[in-house]
Amino acid sequence: MNAKYNFNYFQGSSLADLFAEDITDTNYGFILNYPATASWAAYPNTEKYFLQDGSSEATKTSFDKIGQKEPWKNFAVLGDIISGIVISQPSKLLINYWQEHFGFSYSNMQFIDCSTYLDDLSRSNTFNKLITLFPFDHLKPEKHVVNPDAHYHLLNKATLAELGVPHPKYEIYHIHQVSLKDIPLPEQFPYLIKTSHGLSGEGTYIINNESELNYCFEELRKYIDIKLLDTIIVSEFIKNVVQNYCVQFYVNKAGVIKLIGTTSQLVTSEGNYLGGMINYRETDMNKFSEMIAAIGKYAHQHNYFGVIGFDVLENKDGQMYVIDVNFRVNGSTPLCLQRHNLLELGKEVAKYSSDYRMIGSLESVLLTLKSELEHKHLLILSALEKSKYGKIYTDIYGIVSGNTLADMQNIENKLQSKGLQNIS
Repeated sequence: MNAKYNFNYFQGSSLADLFAEDITDTNYGFILNYPATASWAAYPNTEKYFLQDGSSEATKTSFDKIGQKEPWKNFAVLGDIISGIVISQPSKLLINYWQEHFGFSYSNMQFIDCSTYLDDLSRSNTFNKLITLFPFDHLKPEKHVVNPDAHYHLLNKATLAELGVPHPKYEIYHIHQVSLKDIPLPEQFPYLIKTSHGLSGEGTYIINNESELNYCFEELRKYIDIKLLDTIIVSEFIKNVVQNYCVQFYVNKAGVIKLIGTTSQLVTSEGNYLGGMINYRETDMNKFSEMIAAIGKYAHQHNYFGVIGFDVLENKDGQMYVIDVNFRVNGSTPLCLQRHNLLELGKEVAKYSSDYRMIGSLESVLLTLKSELEHKHLLILSALEKSKYGKIYTDIYGIVSGNTLADMQNIENKLQSKGLQNIS
């Protein structure tokens, strides 16, 4: 695709296809859930590989997201040649839907009880190496497919300046060396304060005024009190942004890069991630080639192989800034992986959201949306039935697609008229 770098698009449609050439030497498994620090976690990451997933028990990321909806979304597109490890099983109805619409067998699911899974995997002879989204404190280091210390370093937001890409100016502060009250802050708003390993937008604070600064410091103090925070980043705020991209690629063990795709990110005014949109034909990844090459080289130097996604802001003058790099499968990776399948159907534009909801059971959802599902206007990546005040509803991670942007929007409106709501 790019003569200088010889980057080509990945031609498959599953995560297993991406990893295939790198997992032939031993037995691999993919732990599809993140670690957690909440009280419900049998193996909390509170010893070495800290992550910021909520500053108090009330705000911690919930089990249904970490243990069910998120891992099921990735299992939907995992493919058949690598085992997917889950700590909560999706419904048979959802698996049947996946088999029909994604075409994989889903016979490679390894269900391990959440109360014992990391001990079981550490002792397991079935899996010699485990692909992870984040290092686990309670999984033997040698079981991690990427050295956990190296992976933790790569995932640190403070590592951004080492990658050789344009980025906002920022300063790093270690809380064991400087107290919060002594951290020098920019004289003018807005600016950003970030924690080193925030999960899904958690730990990133856009500071527009004193009130937001006070709230941020309250949150940081809570993290410090529960001993889950070492590093704070104070960053320049990029103004006049016209595009927010997530660029994704795969780097193999030899350092060779395959392009996966680029989405336009959908975020709230607070910066929280909502999903992504993509135009499979029009997105030109050449403009990111220098960045891809630099990040891929850095990853390879640290013996990382796997999916990488990095967030890029483009301002009105065409200047681009990398603001975050995720050395793991990203939220919209399944959207990018649908490239070839949807283009074969003439569908060039697609949108991924993790915030769809529909009243009723999954069975009733599948019945109500039967026509849209058969035409692949909607692809369901993850679906979890829940109940509130005696009323059943289904939370859905899904992809809506159309031939054009207008067509996709019309389809989304029709889905909405049938009861599919975006609750973000």
